[in-house]
Amino acid sequence: MFLQSRRSSMRKKKQPQQQGGGAHRSVEELCALCRLGDDDPALFGDKVVLREHGFSIHYFCLRGEEHEGVFGFLVDDIKQEIRRSARLTCCWCKMKGACVGCYIKSCRKTVHFPCSRKLQFISQFTGLFPSYCPDHRPAQTLSVSSELSLPQTCSICLDVIEPILGYAILKCPSCHGSWFHRDCVQRQAHSAGLFFFRCTLCNNKENFQAEMLRMGIFIPERDASWELEANAYSELLEVYTHCDADVCLCRDGRTHSAKTGSFKVVRCRLCGSRGTHRKCSRLKAGNRDWACGDCTKATDGKASLVSPPQRSQMRSRMSKHHLTLPPHISSKRPALASASRSSADILRDLAHQLRPLSVQVEVSGVQALAAGVELVRRSDFDPAHTLNVSFKGDLQTTFPSSLLGRDASRQHFLKLLMQQIQDSEVFEGPDGSKNLALDSQALRDDLYFDVGCLLALALVHSGPPVGFFSPALYQCLFNYPANQPLTVSHMTPGSHFTCQVNKIAKAASLGELNAVVAASRDYLQLAGCSCDLSSLEQKDALVADLVTFTMITRMQLPLQRFREGLRTLGVFEQVQLFPSAFFRVFCEDSARLTAQAVSRFFTVNFSEDQERRNKEMPIITFWRHFLLECEVGRSSVSLHDLLHFATGAEEPPATGFLPPPSISFLHAVTSSLLEREQEDEGGAGMLLDEGLFPQRELHSKHLLLPVTSSYRAFKGSMEQVVSNHMYLLPSENYRST
Repeated sequence: MFLQSRRSSMRKKKQPQQQGGGAHRSVEELCALCRLGDDDPALFGDKVVLREHGFSIHYFCLRGEEHEGVFGFLVDDIKQEIRRSARLTCCWCKMKGACVGCYIKSCRKTVHFPCSRKLQFISQFTGLFPSYCPDHRPAQTLSVSSELSLPQTCSICLDVIEPILGYAILKCPSCHGSWFHRDCVQRQAHSAGLFFFRCTLCNNKENFQAEMLRMGIFIPERDASWELEANAYSELLEVYTHCDADVCLCRDGRTHSAKTGSFKVVRCRLCGSRGTHRKCSRLKAGNRDWACGDCTKATDGKASLVSPPQRSQMRSRMSKHHLTLPPHISSKRPALASASRSSADILRDLAHQLRPLSVQVEVSGVQALAAGVELVRRSDFDPAHTLNVSFKGDLQTTFPSSLLGRDASRQHFLKLLMQQIQDSEVFEGPDGSKNLALDSQALRDDLYFDVGCLLALALVHSGPPVGFFSPALYQCLFNYPANQPLTVSHMTPGSHFTCQVNKIAKAASLGELNAVVAASRDYLQLAGCSCDLSSLEQKDALVADLVTFTMITRMQLPLQRFREGLRTLGVFEQVQLFPSAFFRVFCEDSARLTAQAVSRFFTVNFSEDQERRNKEMPIITFWRHFLLECEVGRSSVSLHDLLHFATGAEEPPATGFLPPPSISFLHAVTSSLLEREQEDEGGAGMLLDEGLFPQRELHSKHLLLPVTSSYRAFKGSMEQVVSNHMYLLPSENYRST
């Protein structure tokens, strides 16, 4: 056997020499490290042919970072590695050129990369790119109950598998129900890329990708293959123009569609995949209210129950919100190192889409929501345009931007808008913890989409945080916390459905349970749940089904339209990527300001002159003490009033202040001789306090504090100016409470 194997290897060595003139070509096409010519990117990585250097190379054989040279390696370094590995013998095929060694220093096993797969090595494509032999490789364990029935098929290819974890069989770390072949998940990763690679069952991405990297699955840092294919979605731009009527009256045939008139093809308003000429279905001119036979049967002949939005809502929804994201945040999933970014950083990145071109928004009284809905329903609406807001009173007296300041007008509008959205008919529940409500009129008007669009618009345009979502609503929208079941406590308190589910959940005996179920028979039939219970143990499953129906199943259409609205300017996609960072933005009320928080907003700029600096140091103490008095109600102005005076915003924007607020100091202009005379007369500082008031530069959010001789003078000047500023704003009827 040894001689036979030896002769075989000798024949392999002699083979290139026997190829004569083609030897140079075949050597050039073989990988210089593994000596194979295979070109399967999913198993070997991309192959680069360097004809000027006379060799080819597989990416997986190098396993480097793609920054410079070939896969992150300079050509000279590759040649040096080829020379080094030429002296090493593969422990599988016994040939020279083994370039993969076990990462454990005490282990001496070396192999070619293709041979490492046959020996069941695990090579990790992250960090230092280590490889591990079968004796030292990482392994997965089954961390669920042994009583749980294990899957019998691969969740990717659906072929039969033996549910025993090992090199060839892997599983998802999150749901434990998705098992697959190693080759299947590697090919899926190669096709999906970093942004779309996730568990096929539970849709988890972060934990799934980390576990797959640990188990030696390579995830290319690029977009999905189907996104990179030229004209991949061109067929979606084709409009269905075929008459499917039983009898077609058009002389030009079923495929003819005139631009107007009796022989224009009208598509089914429910599915869009069937059509008819107007004359063939006896439709009046201008009438587009037609549903095909299949859709009519599916709605029991009542197709009007699921009619689309009115014509005013059938505006181009693609142009409403699907703008191209900036290159640095669009198509790829951020690197793992970016996971620590704050929501404010991400929203500021999204704000780079905004353009100087402005759009006028006129608010009648306090009707901010009505003005916002009118804005997003305009046919020419572009969410990247800057908002230029003006307020109108009952007498059509316009409050221009010059009165509030352009930024302040916009901030005031966005604050009113956020409050009125919370109180609108699309939400229900207590203040600060709202769930989506099911409102038929809002569905017909497509108001869920509009509200989602306005929330996204407000966040990117430096509006206040949302702050009123319930954790349940956030979970339904963004699956955070991931895969956590909803309970009765997540339902809207006091609602009719909640009361019924609570009664079922509190039933202490089978008789009481059946009595409650009988009283709620209509609700259970609507939810598709059985009304015949034979044991008390069935109660928990029934409650879980009812919660799921109430919170998710019956809310599918509102949730879908609301998500579509949140996609405006790319907000929904970024919240999906960083749900933990945005949780506070959507679910925690930030309306209560503290003195410490306001103090942190401002950067203090002291004078370089030492004499002036000595006078400014006590003023910072006065400032911080004044903030504390505003917080506890010992001042005539509030922290919100003070913040509004200094920055134009009554609350910190979700994007953070841009530019960051700063503080400098306002000194009195007096001659040194006059100051010395004051000191000689014992009246030092009296003149400094006279007529010295705080000033602001709204465009730079710069606050100038008066340099006074006492805290009393400082507080008096601050209260007088801030109070006058708030008095000059539109009357209380036009301000939020």
